[in-house]
Amino acid sequence: MAFEIFGFKIERKSQGAVNANVPAFTMPENDDGSMMVSGAGAYGTSLDLDGQYKSEIELILKYREMAQTSDCEIAIDNIINEAIVIDDSRNPVDIILDRTDLSDGIKKKVTNEFHTVLDLLNFNNFGYDIFRRWYVEGKLYYHIMIDENNPQLGIVELRSLDATKIKKIKQIKQKDTANPKQKEVSLEQMFNYNESGLGNRTSDGILISGDSIAYSTSGLLNPTKTGVLSYLHKAIKPLNQLRMVEDAIVIYRISRAPERRIFYIDVGNLPKLKAEQYIRDIMTRYKNRLVYDSTTGEVKDDRRHQSMLEDYWLPRREGGRGTEITTLPGGENLGQLEDVEYFQKKLYKAMHVPVSRLEADSGFSLGRESEITRDELLFSKFIGKLQTRFSLLFGEILEKQLILKNVITSEEWSGIKDKVHYKFEKDHYYSEFKHQETLTQRVDLARNMEDYVGNYYSREFFRKNVLRQSDEDIKAQDEQIKKEKDEGEFEGDMTVDDGF
Repeated sequence: MAFEIFGFKIERKSQGAVNANVPAFTMPENDDGSMMVSGAGAYGTSLDLDGQYKSEIELILKYREMAQTSDCEIAIDNIINEAIVIDDSRNPVDIILDRTDLSDGIKKKVTNEFHTVLDLLNFNNFGYDIFRRWYVEGKLYYHIMIDENNPQLGIVELRSLDATKIKKIKQIKQKDTANPKQKEVSLEQMFNYNESGLGNRTSDGILISGDSIAYSTSGLLNPTKTGVLSYLHKAIKPLNQLRMVEDAIVIYRISRAPERRIFYIDVGNLPKLKAEQYIRDIMTRYKNRLVYDSTTGEVKDDRRHQSMLEDYWLPRREGGRGTEITTLPGGENLGQLEDVEYFQKKLYKAMHVPVSRLEADSGFSLGRESEITRDELLFSKFIGKLQTRFSLLFGEILEKQLILKNVITSEEWSGIKDKVHYKFEKDHYYSEFKHQETLTQRVDLARNMEDYVGNYYSREFFRKNVLRQSDEDIKAQDEQIKKEKDEGEFEGDMTVDDGF
């Protein structure tokens, strides 16, 4: 391990180099939106999506603005409430190490360190906010802070960083090898941090070692793979359309809602100027404009301002039908909201939220598993995808914690990181109901197939494919049944040898 000016660096046997003995004609694919640079110099960021957003900072600020709108916020709350479930008795997320070949002692240490990481993130209290920031902005940055004098103590603090002030950089380094036609190419991962913002050209910021920053992205990249997009990006156009339609409806309703009068005033053969003055005199004499003041709650007379809601006064020349008063009817079909509902549904579809959740009169139903709609099933799979992608943040931090505390080495972590999984807590009511329904169906099927066991199906096949018991479950159940039988707690005709 080596310490640099602005962070620590974990020494590894392989520094991300492309082995010169393994032929390759290209660099590894850039899948995290980092900026590829070669050599030293100033670092800056730029992004142009259809000429609308010139930098990543503008795009992140746009995402934050979208998250504040009511329709978008409701959809975001639906997503985050499904992804993060906070329970007083359980952790919102646990680590699963069953597929790894680690010893029981190491597994226990890894689990304890994972709980330490959750405590450093204060995930039980701020898990909802952390996931929301990751979902809205599309990326998360955490500064991993350790004691340089005692690195074996592990991570001391995890400090959140503003996404508009930091950018990941991969610096390409080439080194000559014995073969003059080949070069050893390596990528050094760093982060460029600028307190004034990445768009500030007066300062280049500072470079931070890659191991000192925990970085997690949404996995969505722009077409050139130089910038990370948020899951809200697909909702930009539907949200703008929804805003325009709502504004248009409001303007139309205000201007067309009242029924206005049209006064045709007979001005005879008066000249134009005298005719206009005559009409203004009549308007002043007969019209009393009442205005409601929302700040004071008073209704008062206001003749100073002209409004589009006022009546129409039109002159009529000599030979006409004289003075006449008619009415201009108000707008029709002012209660129709099909356009607004269409774009609301389009917004929800862009965010993968079932449209049925938009309807206020659609109640929550815990029906049979087979009655779940296709949209809800797809939404559940989408939530699982988000949770899997978000859990990469835990892996980034846990790796540093385990290496610092000498639990495992960097090479050992590289061998097991793909086998480490994270299980997020689910809603207890739905999970319990689903489990009971599944167990009931299995028991009913087992009861109907009881006569076929031993004739057409083996007992092992029956337990594994009908009751869905694994080898560990079968062994554990057999031991428990034998124990209860020996203690006299189990009564029945079925024995362990019968496979029931």
